[in-house]
Amino acid sequence: MRPPRTLLSPSGRPLAAGRTLAVGHRGARAFAPENTLPAFEKAAALGCAMVELDVHPTRDGELVVHHDDRLGRCTDVAARYPARAEAFISEFDAAELRTLDAGRWYARELALPAARRQPFLRTLDEAELARYLPAAERQRLAAGAVRLPSLAEVLALARRCDLMLNIEIKAIPRLYEGVAAGVVARVRAAGLARSVLVSSFDHEQLLAVRALDGEIATGVLTSERLARPADYLRLLDADAYHPCCDGEADSLGFGSVSGALDTRGIDQVRDAGGMVFVWTCNDEAQMATLCRAGVTGIITDYPNRFPSAAGGRVGR
Repeated sequence: MRPPRTLLSPSGRPLAAGRTLAVGHRGARAFAPENTLPAFEKAAALGCAMVELDVHPTRDGELVVHHDDRLGRCTDVAARYPARAEAFISEFDAAELRTLDAGRWYARELALPAARRQPFLRTLDEAELARYLPAAERQRLAAGAVRLPSLAEVLALARRCDLMLNIEIKAIPRLYEGVAAGVVARVRAAGLARSVLVSSFDHEQLLAVRALDGEIATGVLTSERLARPADYLRLLDADAYHPCCDGEADSLGFGSVSGALDTRGIDQVRDAGGMVFVWTCNDEAQMATLCRAGVTGIITDYPNRFPSAAGGRVGR
């Protein structure tokens, strides 16, 4: 049986034993427009050892970093391409996507009363905002210069900021052909095979990555409760288990009748030498509980809330 794959930062630093990583969800998306270079830079500035991001292919074969299948929530596509406002990312060429602004929407969200913002921003308080996103920085984000980055640009930033990457392949419902091969090729070209974890809810993508590359780590994303997750990872030759701990997809017990964390799956995977990355946790008490349970990483919109929750366990 092969030894478990391990991750290294681009500078060669291994995961710290017994410590939990802060993983910026789409960057530090509470403090910058999600899945943009400013968001990833902010995550690094807030102490994240890793950032999570999402990729889709464009019509002409580029890989662009964006979460949704469509562009309306986080860009000005409706103003720039009104007839195509509901089109999928894969129906645009990369050059067309580079004309879109990906920052003003976030500035508009911050101007709304908290109750009217997107859910992840409703707990952002004014003290956090003032401390971690000064007014001058907010103005720059609102100036129209933030663009959707390519995966290659994010890989270059990862090396520059010494960040590991959790690259989620967005495949369902589009079932893109060749996207796994595109991710592997770009990660290899950047020389970051040991610093990248490729994850997906479409586990066929993980098999495709593994068929192409034996070194890049893969992670099983799930919104369901898996029985015997360590056995499932072994079946896919995968390295990490990514359960949800929030909302309707919570499978770890925070939303259960007892409210207690169910550590059985976490323990099984860790005992087998695998990694566990939990998404998406923005509550400090829950972060502390997950750290005590020994998870490898906590994916969060609010990395600033992590250090005190981790009790000195931050894996940076």
